[in-house]
Amino acid sequence: MKRDTLDRRSFLRASASAAGATAALASGARLARAAEPRPNFLLVLCDQMNLDAMSHLGNPHVRTPNLDRLAQRGVTFMESHSTSPVCSPARSSLVTGRMPVETGVVHNDLPIRPGMPNLGEWLRDRAGYETVYCGKWHLPQGYAYAGMPGFRALPTGSGQGALDDAWVSRTCEAYLRNRGRKRDEPFLLVASFMQPHDICYWMIGPETLVPGEMPFPALVDELPALPPNHKSFPDGPPQVGTGYPNFDTDLRWRYYLYCYYRMVEMLDSDVGRLLDALEQTDLADDTVVVFTADHGEGAGRHSNVQKWHPYDESMKVPMLCTCPSRVRPGLIDRTHLVSGLDVTSTFCDYAGIEPPPNARGLSLRPLLEGRTPEWRDHLVCDWKAEGKIVRTPQYKLVTYANEPQVQLFDMQQDPWEMTNLAGDARLAGTIEDHRRLLRDWTSRLDPAPAPG
Repeated sequence: MKRDTLDRRSFLRASASAAGATAALASGARLARAAEPRPNFLLVLCDQMNLDAMSHLGNPHVRTPNLDRLAQRGVTFMESHSTSPVCSPARSSLVTGRMPVETGVVHNDLPIRPGMPNLGEWLRDRAGYETVYCGKWHLPQGYAYAGMPGFRALPTGSGQGALDDAWVSRTCEAYLRNRGRKRDEPFLLVASFMQPHDICYWMIGPETLVPGEMPFPALVDELPALPPNHKSFPDGPPQVGTGYPNFDTDLRWRYYLYCYYRMVEMLDSDVGRLLDALEQTDLADDTVVVFTADHGEGAGRHSNVQKWHPYDESMKVPMLCTCPSRVRPGLIDRTHLVSGLDVTSTFCDYAGIEPPPNARGLSLRPLLEGRTPEWRDHLVCDWKAEGKIVRTPQYKLVTYANEPQVQLFDMQQDPWEMTNLAGDARLAGTIEDHRRLLRDWTSRLDPAPAPG
């Protein structure tokens, strides 16, 4: 095995990069652009979608013509990470630019810490945006209601994507078609879909929902192959778990994946309705569109389903960004580490205002427009209550509070995370470097009081 070649100096230099880069992006360059026309914003959120569940990335098992259309007009980030593989914590970061430990949303159905502005409040009060939300909120209510701070909520149903996502997309379509005739102030519209989260219903009672090994024999030849790490269970903290034992045959696992991709295609259809509305009202050239997810889906990798895992199937999410008049088209960015934290800073940059105080994200704007800014060389993510992930371009360290076992993966040589290198004495320095980055990051956070 090769010896550790990680540049420790780059680690030490990186410890202040997030805060420093955010401040730099908020300086004179942003102020100079403030006179430019402010774009509209469309933030499209989905629930529990893998980063690679799109056909433009070469996945042969799913057809996503509308997400592909979005990708062709903008930038796809391949190193896009959730701040937490749980709905509410991740969503709190997306709308504040702060880590879950700071928002106070460390598990589902908790409200954002009092006094911490969300993106709707900030753009409305600081830049005069009309701010509108439709769909799943989950902070703490399941769906958006009239009492949600910072946004005017558009009416919708709640609970199941197959029933409610079309309602969300048609409601947002109606808003865009009417809004296209009103251009005196810019808008932020959040369209928050449930799909492909409906795959969770598959787990409530698979014997009832999917009787027998294969209820539709004619589909056997169309079922996706199992991922190469399906039976991989690397040693690590016990909180990582050892997979889901519910499916006793490969055929049932493959059918699970087949159903998951059909739910992604439902989502794609609803996204297409929004893109059509933008184009047909001439809003497309003046609207920054960001498509992302709160977290990923186990998808049979490490025999996992759903979320909560520190592996990339839960932690990596789509991040597609476009605005035809501003953003480079058709680019797949495979190198820059980006985070759900970056959404708030990006929108504020395009709106010509400072991000909220202590926002931890970076603006994606220079990457979207083809510039080469100094960028972060590590990310810290949460998993479960007290787990932490430190991700650098080459390595990924997984820790859990008061647990001596850790996981270290070489993400360049082992992208499926099948071999835990933590026991290799030659990489002890790498582990300590990552721990140092974690300590420095943690020391700069402002944790919310523990929920009562």
